[in-house]
Amino acid sequence: MKTRLLAGAAFLALSAGTASADFALTILHTNDFHDRFEPISGSASTCSAEDNAAGECFGGTARLVTALAEARAAKENTLLLDGGDQFQGTLFYTYHKGRMAAEFMNQLGYDAMAVGNHEFDNGPEVLAEFADLLDAPLLMANADLTSEPLLKGKIAKSTVIEKAGEKLGLIGLTPVDNPELASPGKNIVFTDPVQAVQAEVDALTEEGIDKIILLSHSGYGVDQKIAAETTGVDVIVGGHSHTLLSNTEEGAEGPYPTMVGKTAIVSAYAYGRSLGMLDVTFDDAGEVVEATGEPRLLDASVAEDQAVVARIAELGKPLEEIRNRLVAETTEAIDGSRETCRVQECAMGNLVAEAMLDRVKDQGVQIAFTNGGGLRASIDAGPVTMGEVLTVLPFQNTLSTFQVTGEEVIGALENGVSQIEEGAGRFLQVAGLQYSFDPSKPAGERVSDVRVAEGDGFGPIDPAKTYGVVSNNYVRQGGDGFASLVGAANAYDFGPDLADVLAEYMAEVGPYTPALDGRITRK
Repeated sequence: MKTRLLAGAAFLALSAGTASADFALTILHTNDFHDRFEPISGSASTCSAEDNAAGECFGGTARLVTALAEARAAKENTLLLDGGDQFQGTLFYTYHKGRMAAEFMNQLGYDAMAVGNHEFDNGPEVLAEFADLLDAPLLMANADLTSEPLLKGKIAKSTVIEKAGEKLGLIGLTPVDNPELASPGKNIVFTDPVQAVQAEVDALTEEGIDKIILLSHSGYGVDQKIAAETTGVDVIVGGHSHTLLSNTEEGAEGPYPTMVGKTAIVSAYAYGRSLGMLDVTFDDAGEVVEATGEPRLLDASVAEDQAVVARIAELGKPLEEIRNRLVAETTEAIDGSRETCRVQECAMGNLVAEAMLDRVKDQGVQIAFTNGGGLRASIDAGPVTMGEVLTVLPFQNTLSTFQVTGEEVIGALENGVSQIEEGAGRFLQVAGLQYSFDPSKPAGERVSDVRVAEGDGFGPIDPAKTYGVVSNNYVRQGGDGFASLVGAANAYDFGPDLADVLAEYMAEVGPYTPALDGRITRK
Protein backbone atom coordinates (compact mmCIF):
# COMPACT_ATOMS: atom_id res chain seq x y z
CA MET A 1 0.00 0.00 0.00
CA LYS A 2 1.33 3.46 -0.93
CA THR A 3 2.33 5.83 1.84
CA ARG A 4 0.22 9.01 1.95
CA LEU A 5 0.44 12.27 3.85
CA LEU A 6 -2.43 14.04 5.55
CA ALA A 7 -3.60 17.06 3.61
CA GLY A 8 -4.11 20.62 4.77
CA ALA A 9 -7.43 22.38 5.07
CA ALA A 10 -7.29 23.73 1.51
CA PHE A 11 -7.00 20.24 0.10
CA LEU A 12 -9.70 18.85 2.38
CA ALA A 13 -12.04 21.49 1.04
CA LEU A 14 -11.29 20.38 -2.50
CA SER A 15 -11.73 16.69 -1.73
CA ALA A 16 -14.62 16.82 0.71
CA GLY A 17 -16.90 13.82 0.40
CA THR A 18 -14.26 11.55 -1.16
CA ALA A 19 -12.42 8.67 0.44
CA SER A 20 -9.23 8.96 -1.61
CA ALA A 21 -5.94 9.75 0.07
CA ASP A 22 -3.54 12.46 -1.02
CA PHE A 23 0.18 12.75 -1.59
CA ALA A 24 1.95 15.95 -0.59
CA LEU A 25 5.31 16.86 -2.10
CA THR A 26 7.53 19.91 -1.76
CA ILE A 27 9.49 20.68 -4.93
CA LEU A 28 12.60 22.72 -4.17
CA HIS A 29 14.19 24.13 -7.29
CA THR A 30 16.85 26.37 -8.81
CA ASN A 31 17.59 27.46 -12.37
CA ASP A 32 20.22 29.41 -14.30
CA PHE A 33 22.72 29.29 -11.43
CA HIS A 34 25.62 30.22 -13.73
CA ASP A 35 28.41 29.35 -11.30
CA ARG A 36 27.39 31.98 -8.76
CA PHE A 37 28.85 29.99 -5.87
CA GLU A 38 29.64 33.24 -4.09
CA PRO A 39 27.01 35.83 -3.08
CA ILE A 40 25.85 38.42 -5.61
CA SER A 41 24.90 42.07 -5.29
CA GLY A 42 21.41 43.38 -5.89
CA SER A 43 22.31 43.85 -9.55
CA ALA A 44 23.62 40.26 -9.84
CA SER A 45 27.22 41.46 -10.09
CA THR A 46 30.16 40.54 -7.87
CA CYS A 47 29.52 41.17 -4.19
CA SER A 48 32.44 42.36 -2.07
CA ALA A 49 33.23 40.74 1.27
CA GLU A 50 32.49 44.05 2.97
CA ASP A 51 29.04 44.33 1.41
CA ASN A 52 28.29 40.72 2.24
CA ALA A 53 29.28 41.28 5.86
CA ALA A 54 27.00 44.33 5.90
CA GLY A 55 24.06 42.16 4.82
CA GLU A 56 23.70 43.66 1.35
CA CYS A 57 24.20 40.51 -0.72
CA PHE A 58 22.14 37.54 -1.86
CA GLY A 59 22.50 33.89 -2.71
CA GLY A 60 25.67 31.85 -2.84
CA THR A 61 26.01 28.12 -2.28
CA ALA A 62 26.69 28.55 1.43
CA ARG A 63 23.25 30.14 1.92
CA LEU A 64 21.64 27.57 -0.33
CA VAL A 65 22.95 24.78 1.92
CA THR A 66 21.26 26.37 4.93
CA ALA A 67 17.98 27.07 3.14
CA LEU A 68 17.76 23.51 1.87
CA ALA A 69 18.46 22.05 5.31
CA GLU A 70 15.69 24.18 6.80
CA ALA A 71 13.22 23.29 4.05
CA ARG A 72 13.92 19.59 4.35
CA ALA A 73 13.52 19.72 8.12
CA ALA A 74 10.13 21.39 7.75
CA LYS A 75 8.71 19.12 5.03
CA GLU A 76 8.42 15.35 5.04
CA ASN A 77 8.72 14.72 1.28
CA THR A 78 11.03 16.97 -0.72
CA LEU A 79 12.51 16.90 -4.20
CA LEU A 80 15.42 19.11 -5.33
CA LEU A 81 15.50 19.91 -9.04
CA ASP A 82 17.49 22.20 -11.31
CA GLY A 83 16.17 23.80 -14.50
CA GLY A 84 19.54 23.94 -16.27
CA ASP A 85 22.45 26.32 -16.91
CA GLN A 86 24.61 25.53 -13.93
CA PHE A 87 27.56 26.36 -16.22
CA GLN A 88 29.16 29.64 -17.27
CA GLY A 89 29.20 33.06 -15.71
CA THR A 90 32.24 33.46 -13.46
CA LEU A 91 35.93 32.62 -13.34
CA PHE A 92 35.01 29.49 -11.39
CA TYR A 93 33.70 28.01 -14.63
CA THR A 94 36.61 29.32 -16.68
CA TYR A 95 39.02 27.47 -14.38
CA HIS A 96 37.07 24.46 -13.07
CA LYS A 97 34.58 23.90 -15.92
CA GLY A 98 31.80 21.60 -14.63
CA ARG A 99 33.76 19.97 -11.80
CA MET A 100 32.91 22.54 -9.16
CA ALA A 101 29.22 22.53 -10.06
CA ALA A 102 29.12 18.74 -9.80
CA GLU A 103 30.81 18.76 -6.40
CA PHE A 104 28.31 21.17 -4.86
CA MET A 105 25.27 19.71 -6.59
CA ASN A 106 26.20 16.32 -5.14
CA GLN A 107 26.64 17.86 -1.70
CA LEU A 108 23.28 19.64 -1.96
CA GLY A 109 21.55 16.41 -2.95
CA TYR A 110 19.90 17.27 -6.26
CA ASP A 111 17.49 14.65 -7.57
CA ALA A 112 17.68 15.66 -11.26
CA MET A 113 18.76 18.43 -13.63
CA ALA A 114 17.75 19.57 -17.11
CA VAL A 115 20.55 20.18 -19.61
CA GLY A 116 20.74 23.90 -20.38
CA ASN A 117 22.28 25.51 -23.44
CA HIS A 118 25.31 26.71 -21.49
CA GLU A 119 26.11 23.12 -20.56
CA PHE A 120 27.22 22.90 -24.22
CA ASP A 121 29.43 26.02 -24.20
CA ASN A 122 32.63 23.98 -24.35
CA GLY A 123 31.22 21.19 -26.46
CA PRO A 124 30.08 17.68 -25.56
CA GLU A 125 33.40 16.88 -23.85
CA VAL A 126 32.87 19.09 -20.79
CA LEU A 127 29.22 18.05 -20.49
CA ALA A 128 30.24 14.38 -20.63
CA GLU A 129 32.73 14.87 -17.79
CA PHE A 130 30.06 16.67 -15.77
CA ALA A 131 27.61 13.82 -16.35
CA ASP A 132 30.18 11.33 -15.09
CA LEU A 133 30.76 13.34 -11.91
CA LEU A 134 27.13 14.19 -11.12
CA ASP A 135 25.20 11.81 -8.89
CA ALA A 136 21.81 13.02 -10.16
CA PRO A 137 20.46 12.15 -13.63
CA LEU A 138 20.81 14.69 -16.43
CA LEU A 139 17.63 14.92 -18.52
CA MET A 140 17.07 16.05 -22.11
CA ALA A 141 14.07 14.60 -23.98
CA ASN A 142 14.32 16.66 -27.16
CA ALA A 143 17.77 15.60 -28.33
CA ASP A 144 18.95 12.60 -30.33
CA LEU A 145 22.36 11.58 -28.94
CA THR A 146 22.80 8.35 -30.89
CA SER A 147 25.47 9.89 -33.13
CA GLU A 148 27.38 11.59 -30.31
CA PRO A 149 29.54 8.92 -28.65
CA LEU A 150 30.72 11.26 -25.90
CA LEU A 151 27.20 11.63 -24.51
CA LYS A 152 25.49 8.42 -25.53
CA GLY A 153 24.22 6.68 -22.41
CA LYS A 154 25.09 9.61 -20.13
CA ILE A 155 21.89 11.67 -20.50
CA ALA A 156 18.33 10.34 -20.31
CA LYS A 157 15.12 11.66 -21.80
CA SER A 158 13.26 10.93 -18.58
CA THR A 159 13.65 9.03 -15.34
CA VAL A 160 11.50 7.64 -12.53
CA ILE A 161 12.30 8.19 -8.88
CA GLU A 162 10.43 7.17 -5.75
CA LYS A 163 9.42 9.33 -2.80
CA ALA A 164 7.47 7.93 0.15
CA GLY A 165 6.39 4.96 -1.92
CA GLU A 166 5.16 7.13 -4.79
CA LYS A 167 6.72 6.95 -8.24
CA LEU A 168 7.44 10.30 -9.91
CA GLY A 169 8.25 10.72 -13.59
CA LEU A 170 10.82 13.41 -14.41
CA ILE A 171 11.39 14.70 -17.96
CA GLY A 172 14.04 17.18 -19.15
CA LEU A 173 14.12 19.74 -21.96
CA THR A 174 16.90 21.81 -23.53
CA PRO A 175 16.49 24.73 -26.02
CA VAL A 176 15.67 23.51 -29.51
CA ASP A 177 17.94 26.26 -30.92
CA ASN A 178 21.01 25.03 -29.03
CA PRO A 179 23.16 25.05 -32.20
CA GLU A 180 22.65 28.83 -32.36
CA LEU A 181 23.10 29.38 -28.62
CA ALA A 182 26.07 27.18 -27.74
CA SER A 183 28.50 24.61 -29.17
CA PRO A 184 26.84 21.18 -29.08
CA GLY A 185 28.65 20.04 -32.21
CA LYS A 186 27.19 18.53 -35.37
CA ASN A 187 26.32 15.10 -34.00
CA ILE A 188 23.27 16.04 -31.90
CA VAL A 189 19.83 16.61 -33.39
CA PHE A 190 17.46 18.78 -31.33
CA THR A 191 13.72 18.31 -31.76
CA ASP A 192 10.39 20.02 -31.08
CA PRO A 193 9.78 20.31 -27.32
CA VAL A 194 6.02 19.74 -27.37
CA GLN A 195 6.30 16.49 -29.29
CA ALA A 196 9.27 15.32 -27.22
CA VAL A 197 7.46 15.97 -23.94
CA GLN A 198 4.25 14.26 -25.02
CA ALA A 199 6.17 11.19 -26.19
CA GLU A 200 7.82 10.83 -22.78
CA VAL A 201 4.57 11.49 -20.92
CA ASP A 202 2.88 8.76 -22.94
CA ALA A 203 5.72 6.33 -22.25
CA LEU A 204 5.66 7.07 -18.52
CA THR A 205 1.89 6.78 -18.39
CA GLU A 206 2.12 3.33 -19.97
CA GLU A 207 4.39 2.37 -17.08
CA GLY A 208 1.69 3.45 -14.64
CA ILE A 209 3.36 6.74 -13.68
CA ASP A 210 0.68 9.40 -13.07
CA LYS A 211 2.69 12.15 -11.39
CA ILE A 212 4.93 13.85 -13.94
CA ILE A 213 7.30 16.82 -13.53
CA LEU A 214 9.02 18.54 -16.44
CA LEU A 215 12.41 20.23 -15.97
CA SER A 216 12.28 22.68 -18.84
CA HIS A 217 15.24 24.80 -19.86
CA SER A 218 13.12 26.40 -22.55
CA GLY A 219 11.83 29.73 -21.23
CA TYR A 220 8.59 30.90 -19.66
CA GLY A 221 6.80 31.36 -23.00
CA VAL A 222 7.65 27.86 -24.24
CA ASP A 223 6.68 26.41 -20.85
CA GLN A 224 3.21 27.92 -21.17
CA LYS A 225 2.92 26.56 -24.71
CA ILE A 226 3.92 23.09 -23.55
CA ALA A 227 1.40 23.20 -20.72
CA ALA A 228 -1.35 24.21 -23.14
CA GLU A 229 -0.49 21.74 -25.90
CA THR A 230 0.36 18.58 -23.96
CA THR A 231 -1.55 16.37 -21.56
CA GLY A 232 -0.25 14.70 -18.44
CA VAL A 233 2.36 17.19 -17.23
CA ASP A 234 1.59 18.18 -13.64
CA VAL A 235 4.43 20.60 -12.83
CA ILE A 236 6.95 22.47 -14.98
CA VAL A 237 10.16 23.64 -13.30
CA GLY A 238 11.39 26.33 -15.68
CA GLY A 239 14.67 27.90 -16.69
CA HIS A 240 16.48 29.69 -19.54
CA SER A 241 14.52 32.98 -19.49
CA HIS A 242 15.61 33.89 -15.93
CA THR A 243 11.95 34.41 -15.08
CA LEU A 244 10.92 35.44 -11.59
CA LEU A 245 7.50 34.10 -10.69
CA SER A 246 6.22 35.39 -7.37
CA ASN A 247 3.09 36.37 -5.52
CA THR A 248 4.86 39.01 -3.43
CA GLU A 249 7.92 40.42 -5.25
CA GLU A 250 7.54 43.53 -7.34
CA GLY A 251 8.47 43.02 -10.96
CA ALA A 252 7.57 39.33 -11.11
CA GLU A 253 6.50 38.19 -14.58
CA GLY A 254 3.65 36.09 -13.26
CA PRO A 255 2.20 34.33 -10.23
CA TYR A 256 3.92 31.46 -8.45
CA PRO A 257 2.86 29.01 -9.64
CA THR A 258 1.48 30.09 -12.98
CA MET A 259 -1.40 27.72 -13.76
CA VAL A 260 -2.08 26.74 -17.37
CA GLY A 261 -4.99 24.35 -17.22
CA LYS A 262 -4.01 21.79 -14.60
CA THR A 263 -0.26 22.38 -15.00
CA ALA A 264 1.68 24.41 -12.41
CA ILE A 265 4.66 26.37 -13.81
CA VAL A 266 7.39 27.66 -11.49
CA SER A 267 10.69 29.50 -11.96
CA ALA A 268 13.02 31.14 -9.43
CA TYR A 269 14.80 33.90 -11.41
CA ALA A 270 18.55 33.06 -11.61
CA TYR A 271 22.04 33.12 -10.02
CA GLY A 272 20.94 31.31 -6.84
CA ARG A 273 19.26 34.47 -5.60
CA SER A 274 16.17 32.53 -4.55
CA LEU A 275 15.21 28.96 -3.78
CA GLY A 276 11.92 27.92 -5.35
CA MET A 277 9.59 26.15 -2.92
CA LEU A 278 6.39 24.64 -4.34
CA ASP A 279 4.02 22.60 -2.19
CA VAL A 280 1.95 20.39 -4.48
CA THR A 281 -0.77 17.92 -3.53
CA PHE A 282 -1.79 15.06 -5.79
CA ASP A 283 -5.01 13.09 -5.46
CA ASP A 284 -5.19 9.32 -5.76
CA ALA A 285 -5.44 9.57 -9.55
CA GLY A 286 -2.28 11.66 -9.79
CA GLU A 287 -4.09 14.93 -10.47
CA VAL A 288 -2.83 18.16 -8.91
CA VAL A 289 -5.49 19.43 -6.52
CA GLU A 290 -3.41 22.11 -4.82
CA ALA A 291 -0.20 23.94 -5.75
CA THR A 292 1.04 26.79 -3.58
CA GLY A 293 4.34 28.34 -2.65
CA GLU A 294 6.82 31.16 -3.16
CA PRO A 295 10.54 31.44 -3.92
CA ARG A 296 12.56 32.11 -0.78
CA LEU A 297 14.89 35.07 -1.18
CA LEU A 298 18.34 34.06 0.05
CA ASP A 299 19.26 37.33 1.71
CA ALA A 300 21.30 38.07 4.82
CA SER A 301 18.64 36.46 7.01
CA VAL A 302 19.84 33.08 5.71
CA ALA A 303 23.07 32.09 7.45
CA GLU A 304 26.02 30.94 5.37
CA ASP A 305 27.37 27.47 6.03
CA GLN A 306 30.96 28.18 7.03
CA ALA A 307 32.36 24.87 5.83
CA VAL A 308 31.02 25.66 2.37
CA VAL A 309 32.38 29.21 2.54
CA ALA A 310 35.81 27.74 3.29
CA ARG A 311 35.58 25.22 0.45
CA ILE A 312 34.61 27.90 -2.08
CA ALA A 313 37.54 30.03 -0.89
CA GLU A 314 39.85 27.05 -1.36
CA LEU A 315 38.61 26.45 -4.90
CA GLY A 316 38.94 30.15 -5.62
CA LYS A 317 42.59 30.48 -4.61
CA PRO A 318 43.98 29.97 -8.13
CA LEU A 319 41.71 32.77 -9.33
CA GLU A 320 42.41 35.42 -6.71
CA GLU A 321 45.20 37.28 -8.46
CA ILE A 322 43.12 37.68 -11.60
CA ARG A 323 39.83 38.43 -9.88
CA ASN A 324 41.13 41.04 -7.48
CA ARG A 325 43.24 43.00 -9.94
CA LEU A 326 41.87 46.54 -10.15
CA VAL A 327 41.51 47.57 -13.77
CA ALA A 328 39.33 50.67 -13.78
CA GLU A 329 36.81 52.83 -11.97
CA THR A 330 33.26 53.86 -12.76
CA THR A 331 31.54 56.91 -11.33
CA GLU A 332 28.12 55.24 -11.45
CA ALA A 333 26.70 51.75 -11.68
CA ILE A 334 26.71 50.37 -15.24
CA ASP A 335 23.46 48.63 -16.07
CA GLY A 336 24.05 45.32 -17.79
CA SER A 337 20.84 43.68 -16.71
CA ARG A 338 19.11 41.13 -18.86
CA GLU A 339 15.84 43.04 -18.47
CA THR A 340 17.35 46.11 -20.18
CA CYS A 341 20.06 44.89 -22.54
CA ARG A 342 17.82 42.46 -24.42
CA VAL A 343 15.09 44.97 -25.26
CA GLN A 344 16.60 48.46 -25.52
CA GLU A 345 19.74 50.56 -25.42
CA CYS A 346 21.61 49.85 -22.20
CA ALA A 347 24.65 51.42 -20.58
CA MET A 348 26.69 48.21 -20.59
CA GLY A 349 25.87 47.63 -24.24
CA ASN A 350 27.10 51.11 -25.12
CA LEU A 351 30.28 50.60 -23.14
CA VAL A 352 31.15 47.20 -24.62
CA ALA A 353 30.34 48.27 -28.19
CA GLU A 354 32.38 51.46 -27.83
CA ALA A 355 35.31 49.49 -26.42
CA MET A 356 35.18 47.09 -29.37
CA LEU A 357 35.02 49.88 -31.92
CA ASP A 358 37.81 51.83 -30.25
CA ARG A 359 40.14 48.81 -30.45
CA VAL A 360 39.84 48.48 -34.25
CA LYS A 361 38.95 52.00 -35.41
CA ASP A 362 42.31 52.32 -37.16
CA GLN A 363 41.45 49.29 -39.32
CA GLY A 364 38.69 51.03 -41.25
CA VAL A 365 35.93 49.61 -39.04
CA GLN A 366 32.91 51.88 -38.70
CA ILE A 367 30.29 49.82 -36.88
CA ALA A 368 30.26 47.68 -33.74
CA PHE A 369 27.49 45.46 -32.49
CA THR A 370 27.28 42.91 -29.72
CA ASN A 371 24.48 40.61 -28.66
CA GLY A 372 22.66 41.62 -25.49
CA GLY A 373 22.68 38.02 -24.32
CA GLY A 374 26.48 38.15 -24.13
CA LEU A 375 26.27 40.76 -21.36
CA ARG A 376 25.82 38.80 -18.17
CA ALA A 377 25.93 41.29 -15.29
CA SER A 378 26.00 44.89 -14.19
CA ILE A 379 28.96 46.63 -12.52
CA ASP A 380 28.46 48.61 -9.34
CA ALA A 381 29.86 52.12 -8.87
CA GLY A 382 33.45 52.49 -7.69
CA PRO A 383 36.60 50.47 -8.34
CA VAL A 384 36.25 47.78 -11.01
CA THR A 385 38.11 44.48 -10.74
CA MET A 386 38.97 42.07 -13.51
CA GLY A 387 36.67 39.62 -11.78
CA GLU A 388 33.76 41.98 -12.33
CA VAL A 389 34.67 42.43 -15.99
CA LEU A 390 34.83 38.67 -16.45
CA THR A 391 31.45 38.30 -14.80
CA VAL A 392 30.00 40.67 -17.41
CA LEU A 393 31.82 38.91 -20.28
CA PRO A 394 32.50 35.33 -19.17
CA PHE A 395 32.38 33.50 -22.49
CA GLN A 396 35.97 34.02 -23.63
CA ASN A 397 34.67 35.42 -26.92
CA THR A 398 37.19 37.09 -29.15
CA LEU A 399 37.00 40.26 -31.20
CA SER A 400 35.90 39.54 -34.76
CA THR A 401 36.16 41.91 -37.72
CA PHE A 402 34.51 41.48 -41.12
CA GLN A 403 32.90 43.33 -44.02
CA VAL A 404 29.24 43.32 -45.02
CA THR A 405 26.95 45.53 -47.07
CA GLY A 406 24.60 48.05 -45.55
CA GLU A 407 21.74 45.75 -46.51
CA GLU A 408 23.36 42.95 -44.50
CA VAL A 409 23.80 45.29 -41.52
CA ILE A 410 20.08 46.04 -41.65
CA GLY A 411 19.39 42.30 -41.88
CA ALA A 412 21.48 41.71 -38.76
CA LEU A 413 19.55 44.41 -36.91
CA GLU A 414 16.29 42.78 -38.01
CA ASN A 415 17.46 39.46 -36.61
CA GLY A 416 18.38 41.25 -33.40
CA VAL A 417 14.83 42.47 -32.81
CA SER A 418 13.05 39.44 -34.30
CA GLN A 419 12.49 37.79 -30.93
CA ILE A 420 12.29 40.81 -28.67
CA GLU A 421 8.97 39.59 -27.24
CA GLU A 422 10.85 36.63 -25.77
CA GLY A 423 13.75 38.71 -24.43
CA ALA A 424 16.10 36.77 -26.71
CA GLY A 425 19.82 37.39 -26.39
CA ARG A 426 20.20 38.31 -30.07
CA PHE A 427 19.14 41.93 -29.48
CA LEU A 428 22.02 44.10 -30.75
CA GLN A 429 23.74 46.82 -28.74
CA VAL A 430 25.70 49.09 -31.09
CA ALA A 431 28.35 51.75 -31.58
CA GLY A 432 28.96 53.89 -34.67
CA LEU A 433 25.35 53.19 -35.54
CA GLN A 434 21.83 54.37 -34.77
CA TYR A 435 18.57 52.59 -35.48
CA SER A 436 14.89 52.48 -34.63
CA PHE A 437 12.58 49.50 -34.38
CA ASP A 438 8.85 48.93 -34.08
CA PRO A 439 8.01 45.68 -32.24
CA SER A 440 4.37 45.92 -33.35
CA LYS A 441 5.40 45.12 -36.93
CA PRO A 442 6.12 41.61 -38.23
CA ALA A 443 9.60 40.21 -37.61
CA GLY A 444 11.82 41.15 -40.54
CA GLU A 445 10.06 44.48 -41.04
CA ARG A 446 10.76 46.18 -37.73
CA VAL A 447 13.95 48.18 -38.29
CA SER A 448 14.06 51.70 -39.72
CA ASP A 449 16.10 54.92 -39.64
CA VAL A 450 19.48 53.16 -39.70
CA ARG A 451 22.29 55.71 -39.63
CA VAL A 452 26.07 55.31 -39.62
CA ALA A 453 28.58 57.62 -37.96
CA GLU A 454 30.06 60.13 -40.42
CA GLY A 455 32.46 62.74 -39.08
CA ASP A 456 30.80 64.43 -36.13
CA GLY A 457 27.33 63.19 -37.02
CA PHE A 458 25.36 60.33 -38.54
CA GLY A 459 24.14 59.76 -42.07
CA PRO A 460 21.71 57.25 -43.61
CA ILE A 461 23.16 53.80 -44.20
CA ASP A 462 23.74 52.90 -47.86
CA PRO A 463 22.37 49.38 -48.50
CA ALA A 464 24.80 48.86 -51.39
CA LYS A 465 27.93 50.12 -49.62
CA THR A 466 30.42 47.82 -47.87
CA TYR A 467 31.07 48.58 -44.21
CA GLY A 468 33.69 47.35 -41.79
CA VAL A 469 32.12 45.79 -38.70
CA VAL A 470 33.42 44.49 -35.39
CA SER A 471 31.53 42.03 -33.22
CA ASN A 472 32.43 38.91 -31.27
CA ASN A 473 33.31 35.55 -32.81
CA TYR A 474 30.10 33.94 -31.51
CA VAL A 475 27.88 36.37 -33.43
CA ARG A 476 30.09 36.40 -36.54
CA GLN A 477 30.03 32.60 -36.71
CA GLY A 478 26.23 32.49 -36.75
CA GLY A 479 25.32 32.34 -33.07
CA ASP A 480 21.94 33.74 -31.95
CA GLY A 481 20.55 33.37 -35.46
CA PHE A 482 23.12 35.52 -37.27
CA ALA A 483 23.59 32.93 -40.01
CA SER A 484 23.92 35.68 -42.62
CA LEU A 485 27.29 36.68 -41.12
CA VAL A 486 28.89 33.26 -41.58
CA GLY A 487 29.93 34.12 -45.13
CA ALA A 488 31.01 37.70 -44.40
CA ALA A 489 34.00 38.95 -46.38
CA ASN A 490 37.47 39.30 -44.87
CA ALA A 491 36.37 37.77 -41.57
CA TYR A 492 38.96 37.49 -38.83
CA ASP A 493 37.69 35.86 -35.64
CA PHE A 494 40.89 35.67 -33.64
CA GLY A 495 41.23 39.08 -32.05
CA PRO A 496 41.85 39.66 -28.34
CA ASP A 497 39.50 38.36 -25.65
CA LEU A 498 36.52 40.70 -25.34
CA ALA A 499 36.96 40.94 -21.56
CA ASP A 500 40.52 42.18 -22.01
CA VAL A 501 39.34 44.71 -24.59
CA LEU A 502 36.76 46.08 -22.16
CA ALA A 503 39.16 46.24 -19.20
CA GLU A 504 41.83 48.03 -21.20
CA TYR A 505 39.35 50.51 -22.66
CA MET A 506 37.96 51.40 -19.23
CA ALA A 507 41.48 51.86 -17.89
CA GLU A 508 42.39 54.09 -20.82
CA VAL A 509 39.40 56.43 -20.56
CA GLY A 510 39.89 56.91 -16.82
CA PRO A 511 36.96 57.02 -14.42
CA TYR A 512 34.12 55.92 -16.65
CA THR A 513 30.68 57.54 -16.59
CA PRO A 514 27.94 55.42 -18.17
CA ALA A 515 25.46 57.14 -20.43
CA LEU A 516 22.59 56.60 -22.83
CA ASP A 517 22.39 58.75 -25.96
CA GLY A 518 19.37 57.47 -27.88
CA ARG A 519 21.31 55.40 -30.41
CA ILE A 520 18.53 52.77 -30.26
CA THR A 521 14.94 54.00 -30.42
CA ARG A 522 11.85 51.93 -29.79
CA LYS A 523 8.82 53.22 -31.67
